[in-house]
Amino acid sequence: MISLKIAWRFLRSGKAQTLLIVIGIGIAISVQLFVGLLINSLQINLVQSTTGNSPHITISSAVEDVTISRWETMYDNIAGIPEVAAVAVSASSNAFVQKGDNTEPVLVRGFDFTDADAIYNFSEAIYRGEPYRSRRDVLVGKELAEELELEVNDRLVVVLPSGTESTYRIAGLFDVGVASVNKSWVITRLATAQDIFGYGNRINAIDVTVVDLFNADVVATRIKQSLNDEDLKVENWKQLNQDLLSALQSQQLSSLMIQAFILLSVVIAISSILAITVFQKSRQIGILKAMGIKDRTASLIFIFQGLILGLAGSLTGVGIGVGLFWSFVNFATTPDGGPVVPYYVETSFVLLSWGIALVAAVLAGVIPARRSLKLNPIDVIREG
Repeated sequence: MISLKIAWRFLRSGKAQTLLIVIGIGIAISVQLFVGLLINSLQINLVQSTTGNSPHITISSAVEDVTISRWETMYDNIAGIPEVAAVAVSASSNAFVQKGDNTEPVLVRGFDFTDADAIYNFSEAIYRGEPYRSRRDVLVGKELAEELELEVNDRLVVVLPSGTESTYRIAGLFDVGVASVNKSWVITRLATAQDIFGYGNRINAIDVTVVDLFNADVVATRIKQSLNDEDLKVENWKQLNQDLLSALQSQQLSSLMIQAFILLSVVIAISSILAITVFQKSRQIGILKAMGIKDRTASLIFIFQGLILGLAGSLTGVGIGVGLFWSFVNFATTPDGGPVVPYYVETSFVLLSWGIALVAAVLAGVIPARRSLKLNPIDVIREG
């Protein structure tokens, strides 16, 4: 296409200017991409620290101190929802544990280990010992073990508020990274907890994680509608973390505004430079028009210039932006050597940023293209 060839020749005729434009676009896009990747990673890290290794949705009785019966059908229905990643039921209640003269209040929680592991990641949290296997095995958290000086294979006495005592073997010690959980939870088999508290086959809660945690409220609504039971309460992590969501939304809005202003500056810069190019190349354009090139063809020259500059600049910016983010993650570390923010590059965000920058660059060529339409070849050649 003749317009593309002429656009390329115009850019090559001013190599230094073209290079400066590409570098300028690249720097602007790299800043926009770096800011976006940094804020996205901060948000993911913040949400993971809040919801990591915990259920996104919890179904429990709406009536205090009432357990849930006939839960097997509910379990199957919830597990069959495509957006659901994992489901685990639990039987829990308060008790005390004793070793010697020391007594600590705890929450005894009974799970099927495989189901619960998909949510709470217990298999990786166990740092000593092994998962519970028999009805007399329990897992104890790190802080509770330190408080009572417990070790694997020690005997742990569980005392109910009624005074009933039972003795269990400590199969393993766990650390889920939350001190309050490590100090208060005693984990055992579902059947064991049901026996301790006399629940029979009843449970206290159904815990659910979803594929997209930001879609937890939608899935929770779907679950509530399918259960259609006023005696059941369905809560999701968004309901319980309104302040966090507000902070994330404010952060996201500020990020979008910064990125929008950066892209606007790119459009203005390209438009200004190409408008100057129209003036600089007006004589050549006038000659081309006099030779028979149509106005549409002449205007396409500047559209293609914007495309070429945008393509080169945006690709350069993507490389620099991802490189800057990688450098930041690797060199900005916490005192224990871990990264301040996790390295998380969302491919869709990178491609979207690149696409928007490219489209913006093409649109930036519209203004000088329209200006070229007004050039009269006779007047341009006469005025030199």
